[in-house]
Amino acid sequence: MTIPRPPEFSAFRTLSAKLGQDPLRVQGPGGNTSIKDGHVMWIKASGTELAEAVERDIFVPVDRAAALSEARGEAGDGSCKSTVIDPGNTLRPSIETTFHAALDWPVIAHTHSIATLVHAVSPDGIAALQAKLDGLPFVTVPYAKPGLPLTGEILARTTARTQVIVLGNHGLIICGADVAGVATLTEEVEARLAVPARSVVRHIPDTPAPDGFEWAEESWIAIDDRSCAIAAAGSYYPDHVVFLGPALPATDHDGARPALLIPGQGVALRNDATASQRAMLRCLSDLLIRLPDDWTPKAIGAAAEAELLDWDAEKYRQALAARS
Repeated sequence: MTIPRPPEFSAFRTLSAKLGQDPLRVQGPGGNTSIKDGHVMWIKASGTELAEAVERDIFVPVDRAAALSEARGEAGDGSCKSTVIDPGNTLRPSIETTFHAALDWPVIAHTHSIATLVHAVSPDGIAALQAKLDGLPFVTVPYAKPGLPLTGEILARTTARTQVIVLGNHGLIICGADVAGVATLTEEVEARLAVPARSVVRHIPDTPAPDGFEWAEESWIAIDDRSCAIAAAGSYYPDHVVFLGPALPATDHDGARPALLIPGQGVALRNDATASQRAMLRCLSDLLIRLPDDWTPKAIGAAAEAELLDWDAEKYRQALAARS
């Protein structure tokens, strides 16, 4: 089944790949982009990587009206699997398809921007962000489970003119009339929210890692008292939980943890860790190295972690990542 693609589809794929190839914008299979063309909305497939948007066919065409009905709770279960137009397509639409359908802008880019996360994981950061984004059509949205709960929170706070949406403990959404507009606004927001990385002592332990593990480049976290305490205290955004599990434990108590945080020694990464797990460990390091000393991050909490770990949509992404 051949479905015509919008005139800007090539430029849209190029922007998607550019965002996906920058670990300060997107990590592994995180983030998603969409473009609307009449009744059809092309959305990144769940578990695929934006970095491969040009070289692989990672976008799924869905019926926008049907996806909008799911966003409003009028039909379906919020997964939008039944809204896929091509019956021969074996990919699932992104778990975020409902908010892409509900936001009435032709082009949307959702990233897990490090500059945004530094602000969005902390009440202090959210307060600072209000001044930094002054003059832009932006809103902030409190943390909610991805999918329908998050879509509901977004719709409760946005208006027809909202183009910048900061998701608490999650990331950034940029909306625009065309690809160029989204690209330009993304760069504007990134520049306003940029926080320099502080200098830390790069550290790889000279003792053997635990059996089955290797010392990670991010081992500096374990010898930086504040960063170590933050990393051990909880999880601060959904993809950390999905790919690394809750927080970073000191021991491999269940034989399944991808990474261990051994205070005063290092961060150990399982030898067979997936590319997505490695990307998420780097994400944590990139965030912690930029978090201002006087900002206190707030974890999403055990209940939110449990929701993510027991969710079929995220188990699907985990399974795809494990095969990559």
